[in-house]
Amino acid sequence: MLTTDRLLLRRWRDADREPFAALNADPVVMEFFPSTRTRAESDAMIDRVEQGFEANGFGLWAVERQADHELLGFVGLSRPAVDVVVGGRPLSDQVEIGWRLRRDAWGQGFATEAAHEVLRTALDPDGLDLPEVVSFTAATNVRSRALMERLGLLRDPADDFEHPALPPGHRLRPHVLSRATRASGDSRA
Repeated sequence: MLTTDRLLLRRWRDADREPFAALNADPVVMEFFPSTRTRAESDAMIDRVEQGFEANGFGLWAVERQADHELLGFVGLSRPAVDVVVGGRPLSDQVEIGWRLRRDAWGQGFATEAAHEVLRTALDPDGLDLPEVVSFTAATNVRSRALMERLGLLRDPADDFEHPALPPGHRLRPHVLSRATRASGDSRA
C-alpha cells in the first residue's frame, strides 16, 4: 500500500469491481484503447492484476481518494503483454508504469500525484529497486504523454513502435515510449 497527501494506492477489493467496470465502459476514458471493456473483461483485469501482485510483488494499485474513499481508477506497475523489442530488449521483459482514472478525476493532479509515488517506489533502492521503468501510449494520446513528461520520463524516438496487436493503418497503432532510470527518472525518486 502506498499513500500520498490525497490518495491511497492499495490492492483491489470486490467492491471495486462495479465502479471499475463503469470506468472501463466510458468511451471517453477508453478513447486511446481499441474498445471499451465489458464487466466480465474488467473483472478479469482485476483478477490478472491481483495475480501480478502475487507473482511480481507489484501491480496496478487501485487509487482511492482519501477524502471520500471513492475509487478513482488505477496507477501502478505491470509487465507489458506486448510482443515487440524496444531498446534491444523484449518489452514484455520490462516494467511499465501506467494509469487509468475515471473522467471526473481528470485535471485535478491525481494521476500525477499517484504516479510520482509509484515511480519513486519503483526506482528507490529501499523500495522495489528497479533499474528502469517504461511507459508507452498511442502517439495521439497527448494527456498521457504530458503526464510522462511531468514525471520526468525521457523519450527516445528510436524506442517508438507500432503496436503489434493493432492492424497496419489503425489510428492507435503508432506508439511512443518513454523511460525513467534511477539516474534520469523523477527528481523525487
